[in-house]
Amino acid sequence: MLSSPLTAPTISAFEVGVRALRDLLAPPEASERYRAFAPTYRDDPVAFAHDCIRWREGQGLAPYQEEILAMLPVKRRVAVYGPHGLGKTTLSALLVLWYALTRDADLNEDWKVATTAGSWRQLIRYLWPEIHKWAMRLRWDKIGRNPFDERREFLVLGINLGRGQAFPVASDVPALIEGAHADQLLYVYDEAKSIHAGTFDASEGAFSGGKAMGFACSTPGDPSGRFYDICSRKAGTEDWWVRHVTMQEAIAAGRMDADWAEARRRLWGEESAVYQNRILGQFATSGTDGVIPLSWIERANERWRLWNDQQRERKRQERAQYVPPKVQRIGADIAWTGEDKTVFALLVEKRIVSELRVYAHQDPMATTGLLAGLLKANPGSEAVVDVIGIGAGVVSRLREQKLPVVAFNAGERSEAKDRSGELGFVNRRSAALWNVREMLDPSVPEEDALALPPDDFLTGDLTAPKWKTTSGGKIEVESKEEIRKRLDRSTDEGDSVMQLLEPKPKRGVFFA
Repeated sequence: MLSSPLTAPTISAFEVGVRALRDLLAPPEASERYRAFAPTYRDDPVAFAHDCIRWREGQGLAPYQEEILAMLPVKRRVAVYGPHGLGKTTLSALLVLWYALTRDADLNEDWKVATTAGSWRQLIRYLWPEIHKWAMRLRWDKIGRNPFDERREFLVLGINLGRGQAFPVASDVPALIEGAHADQLLYVYDEAKSIHAGTFDASEGAFSGGKAMGFACSTPGDPSGRFYDICSRKAGTEDWWVRHVTMQEAIAAGRMDADWAEARRRLWGEESAVYQNRILGQFATSGTDGVIPLSWIERANERWRLWNDQQRERKRQERAQYVPPKVQRIGADIAWTGEDKTVFALLVEKRIVSELRVYAHQDPMATTGLLAGLLKANPGSEAVVDVIGIGAGVVSRLREQKLPVVAFNAGERSEAKDRSGELGFVNRRSAALWNVREMLDPSVPEEDALALPPDDFLTGDLTAPKWKTTSGGKIEVESKEEIRKRLDRSTDEGDSVMQLLEPKPKRGVFFA
């Protein structure tokens, strides 16, 4: 009876029934053609990508992508690092499909593909949707089997075929990686710079038999961690084949726009860690004299994405009943003419900077009206406004309307201390920016950690400032004018966030 597999006592019995039914419904030649497909492409992912994918006109693998795919069956461990846009997630997706289909056609062995990443969101938002995208372009006539059954074989986060499965695994649970066992194993480490060394170590047992493969790819980050060790050829990692894809290669392959890359160089500065990491594809850190490391901001961006996903899901579920979070505070950096911008940074909930609102060439009274509207719509909120220059008029007008406003003068004397209580600050700007650093510090409990919206200008602004300690034992952060000389632009987005997060004074002590 067809219903019997549904009541079978074991999953394996159910799978046997499904495979038997599929074989009955498939064309007689399908299984033979599928088994013939396996030896043709089993050790040739490049040929698989060329022959078994429907490429759109003008599209195809870049030369460096072909080289990378070709090396996996030969070297068995491949690590790739390079700039944004080079097609790393595409490579991962093609490898998952190639491995699953070529191994499943072999009746003699079982297989598994374990995919992991620096964050769960990377898996569910990027890698597995990319796998789905390329699965839609598979040429089943070349593969020799029926298309994936989306109810039983091709799930939102998994592939379940006759002799194996591909699935996501959270990188912060190494035991799940260690628990993957099969005759043939492929580990995919996506955005590997953020994957803990323990996760890499947990998969080592599978490589002892000589059959497992590993593919690690990422944009570079700080020069630390297991992925950095692999890419820098540290002792004990020599069995990884490493490929650095350059900015020039990505541009030549049409994966990166040269004008965009040049604009990012001007935006962030050629020596900045964010430019080195994202555009040149090199491991780099902000250095010991940088106030805020890039990696800390990237973690804050990830927290914001998770929060934003939760808000979108709430809005979808609650619909008309959805009430957006109330604005608690507004940081306003004021400009009028020239290239500088007026920027509002909005704080909601607990340490969530929900958005940046940017205005160009706006009359100060129009800016005052926008701020007044925000304050009235969010009772109990306050605005922290740059009082130097144009902002002085905005502060005065808001005070005339008896609206809550804090005047921020970057050069004013500060009585604040750093978290240790040992160091003071030469001025209010230094104290405010250092407070942002302390809110982003990875040692802060997750429930108290700051979330920042991903924004190229904001990232550049917060990673640009340098600092030093004066002979009087005070922290001095580089002035806005000094940074402008280096970057040839104003740090408007960063300043709005710095003002927004400035601690309120209480009994002479500042608190976050």
